[in-house]
Amino acid sequence: MIKVVGIRFKKAGKIYYFDPLEFDVKKDMNVIVETARGLEYGHIIVGPKEVSEEEIVAPLKPIVRIVTEEDTNIYNENKQKAKEAFDICVEKIKEYELDMYLIDSEYTFDRNKLIFYFTAEGRVDFRDLVKGLAAIFKTRIELRQIGVRDEAKTIGGLGPCGKPLCCSTWLGDFQPVSIKMAKDQDLSLNPSKISGICGRLFCCLKYEHNTYSKILEKMPSVGTEVMTPEGKGKITYTNTLAEKVKVEINKGKKCESYVYELHEISIIKEHKKCGGCCKKNEQIDAQTLKELKKLED
Repeated sequence: MIKVVGIRFKKAGKIYYFDPLEFDVKKDMNVIVETARGLEYGHIIVGPKEVSEEEIVAPLKPIVRIVTEEDTNIYNENKQKAKEAFDICVEKIKEYELDMYLIDSEYTFDRNKLIFYFTAEGRVDFRDLVKGLAAIFKTRIELRQIGVRDEAKTIGGLGPCGKPLCCSTWLGDFQPVSIKMAKDQDLSLNPSKISGICGRLFCCLKYEHNTYSKILEKMPSVGTEVMTPEGKGKITYTNTLAEKVKVEINKGKKCESYVYELHEISIIKEHKKCGGCCKKNEQIDAQTLKELKKLED
């Protein structure tokens, strides 16, 4: 086991492990650490703990020092200078008539590098822009193209739920999200109803999926014949999260529907599951399916 601390460099950013050495550090302290980019100012999110070697990305970098007042002043000054650099870069992009949209900028703690983040529809030849910026700021310039999910994470905003975006407030890592997750959760397969402001499938589909998957393992499908307290019937609707089913029972001249919890019924003949593509009799045309595939990341 190896002793580590978890450090984050940006709000809702990815957490990286570092060696605390002999420093008396704890959660919520700020420290200077050595990274591949040089010295960086970080915030301890996970206090000292022991993890297995498999959880470590070698080589494990060390904490250099606990931040001083001077370090904090440098950090705040870097943020201010990065804002000024952002405005200058925007003007340069217009000057060079480049088809790109600037999202963010940042200095490394030691100011050895100035990084600009941007989005663009395709590849952009920004070599002249880099030369122009390097002449102005007298340091190494890096332009990094990011995707739409990272753009939303950086800019922030409100999701359809009315709350601040998960990615910009607490979600450190993006995970792959698939259409199947929406199907398993009985959601409408209308692209506009299952995608966020970034234009990709909701991130929350991923971290809710495990719960649905476990329930679906024991949930019978629509069309399954079951025995109920009211007699034999056929399942016409399932509520996965509530773990309930609606059963239609033939009462001679008419059919009546009843809602049961899973423990109240027993399966007579299981209906073959279709993988969720026809839940709620929802049909997907080729054009909609093509649009849905574009939402996956």
